[in-house]
Amino acid sequence: MNADTRPLLSLDEALARLETGAAPHAIPQTESVPTFDALGRVLAAEVLSALDVPPADNSSMDGYAVHAADVPAAGTVLPVSQRIPAGAPGHPLQPGTAARIFTGGQVPAGADAVVMQEQCEPIPATDAGMGGVRIDVLPQHGAWIRRRGEDVRLGAAVLHRGARLTPQALGLAASVGAALLPVVRRPRVALFSTGDELMMPGEPLRPGAIYNSNRYTLRGLLQAAGCEVSDLGIVPDRLDATRSALRAAAAANDLIVTSGGVSVGEEDHLKPAAMAEGRLEQWQIAIKPGKPLAFGEIGRGDGSAALLLGLPGNPVSSFVTYLLCVATVLRVMQGAPAALPAGLNMRADFDWPRPDRRREFLRVQLNRDGGLDLYPNQSSGVLTSAVWADGLVDNPPGHAIRRGDVVRFLPLAELISR
Repeated sequence: MNADTRPLLSLDEALARLETGAAPHAIPQTESVPTFDALGRVLAAEVLSALDVPPADNSSMDGYAVHAADVPAAGTVLPVSQRIPAGAPGHPLQPGTAARIFTGGQVPAGADAVVMQEQCEPIPATDAGMGGVRIDVLPQHGAWIRRRGEDVRLGAAVLHRGARLTPQALGLAASVGAALLPVVRRPRVALFSTGDELMMPGEPLRPGAIYNSNRYTLRGLLQAAGCEVSDLGIVPDRLDATRSALRAAAAANDLIVTSGGVSVGEEDHLKPAAMAEGRLEQWQIAIKPGKPLAFGEIGRGDGSAALLLGLPGNPVSSFVTYLLCVATVLRVMQGAPAALPAGLNMRADFDWPRPDRRREFLRVQLNRDGGLDLYPNQSSGVLTSAVWADGLVDNPPGHAIRRGDVVRFLPLAELISR
């Protein structure tokens, strides 16, 4: 095999090219789905509040609603004129009285403070009334009152186009009365692997073969991103088989993701197959793990095309390249911001004295002392490191790390769910 002398692209340049190439393939179809069923979907439009939240002043404590001026001194006794549980609006507060109120109860007109029950002493009724209460503190105007609209104002945008819907986002949408949410159609993604050395778990492993871990990792990542995945399995290392797989994948999908077959070996057929069915660029990206990436389009015969991303075959290279590149393309296709997560500044509790000339993504784990530990074997074939890790250190090219240095930490949970 000849040495690969193609120039290296910086990751930033590669991501910019991916964003430009993916933009014309933005998914135009949207749908309205019940808020209950919208987890993980990408919003197609802003969600506007149909009401003030909270819709009225309410109590944040169990206690007594009063007009503060009616309690000139600690120890003042007031008759209780009404009882206000959550969900049952009361009546205007009679002057010189208190209202027994519970958390979430609507503060009655005329009351301007709530005194928590721990600072009061109830006085039992001696007749048919509701008794009284001794207020043991001087009430402060506005105390323990959640004001109408203090969380959300009527008409305010609470969720924005391009946001991926999290559990808390669904709760917020529900709180402003949104029973249906406008979302982008799920991306349809075809997935296949190339390589005669690949076998499936459960099959007897023949000499020279390996089990196809990338199929499981990539399928899981695509499903976590909310995609509809068509798994085409393992494609033999033949040009005709690769062309046939690409045609089948392009017919009904927005994006094709492959692993393996993107280097310059004689058995790597992805490039000639893709060039025969569409177009393909093969890049060398200055990242580690990773480096080879194929990006192109496969025609459908009607003037339209599916995007193609070919990932490296080494398990951790494939995993990291997906997180950086495929996830970016999927976000662009759904109208979401393409930028990588900002990351966190964290303390390195390890030394990395011999950095690579490429930008490195080191597998690390959070420790009890608030720092980061380094997995001892950073090889691109060691998938155990990706399971062990909590995230990646985004290390600039040629940058040595000393114990105690501040590094940029990208949590895996954020990269996977972006």
